[in-house]
Amino acid sequence: MATMLVFGAVVAGRFFLPLLIPRYPLPAIVACLVLDGVDQTIFQVFGYDPPGYQSYDKAMDVFYLTIAYLAMMRNWSNLGAFRVGQALFFYRLVGVVAFELTGARALLLLFPNTFEYFFIAYEALRSRWSPMAFVLSTWIAVAAAIWVVVKLPQEYWIHVAQLDLTDLLTEQAWAPPLLLAVLLAVAGLVRYALLPRLGPPARADWALRAEPLPTAIDDPEEQAAWRASRGALRSWVTVEKVVMIGLLTVIFGQMLPGVSTSSLNVFLGIGAVVVVNTALTLASSRARRTITSMGWEFAARMVTNVVLVVVAEWLLRIDGGGVDGSSMLFFLVMVSLLSMLHDRWQPVLGWRQEQEERRTPSPAPAG
Repeated sequence: MATMLVFGAVVAGRFFLPLLIPRYPLPAIVACLVLDGVDQTIFQVFGYDPPGYQSYDKAMDVFYLTIAYLAMMRNWSNLGAFRVGQALFFYRLVGVVAFELTGARALLLLFPNTFEYFFIAYEALRSRWSPMAFVLSTWIAVAAAIWVVVKLPQEYWIHVAQLDLTDLLTEQAWAPPLLLAVLLAVAGLVRYALLPRLGPPARADWALRAEPLPTAIDDPEEQAAWRASRGALRSWVTVEKVVMIGLLTVIFGQMLPGVSTSSLNVFLGIGAVVVVNTALTLASSRARRTITSMGWEFAARMVTNVVLVVVAEWLLRIDGGGVDGSSMLFFLVMVSLLSMLHDRWQPVLGWRQEQEERRTPSPAPAG
């Protein structure tokens, strides 16, 4: 009984802790990273080995990275950094799906989780310096450095060599001094090579809370008005949302025991629900019927999606498989939450993109 309570508490922590990322980006994602690193150790202390831990771990990882990506839409003022982070996020998402469908560990080395550390790097910098002072090439260099120096060795260590740092530190006498030397070297590089290049901090204290939204787009009604005037069901925004939520549910579908249908059916069924949600959101925005409270909006989407579940189940039973009630409920909670956050914060990103286009001078006519 105690073991299952601990397991439930850890899983709940890995689901609810990411919801703090949009408001407290740096401390919340570091907390998610720490919990990700110690959850298996916690299970082992209580003598529990969750079946399919690898799939569970990857699914929960991608869930909190998805929340982090949506937080980028809300918070990141440097659109060059956003575009780099966007590419890294979807690259990793595709890689995890490929790993779940094939079981080939080498794919995790080919598709490393560079996005997570890039997000941390941006937020660490933003907490003291202005991210607008750095150009696109700087962010590409940061991503490349993280990819080559940090993530490739880490992914090889964990997923290809399948080595455990705790075992190494306890079994090899040379390992703790070596790790300490590496950490001191990294700290020295940051202190004496990196920080002087950044210039004086823009803030006296660490800004761990996200910046306020621009006043022109900070109200849900203003976001709805932007969506009503510029949004379209047939758009890349809808495609992005379907791909993001659809691939995430495919990953969870490999983990949840109640899913007996194909990954393609999961993707198509959830994609249909996302498209209907998008259409209803656009219709309500154009009718100027906006729910300002996130809690009430989430509840409304859940009710809507429960009504749609009959259609979704029909789509998921094309091959005679299906999804049981608890797994379907989990899927609907995730679709309702993520589609709501995407609909709320994509107008903020769109507004920033419009401002960037207005600041960019048009090329002079030839001749």
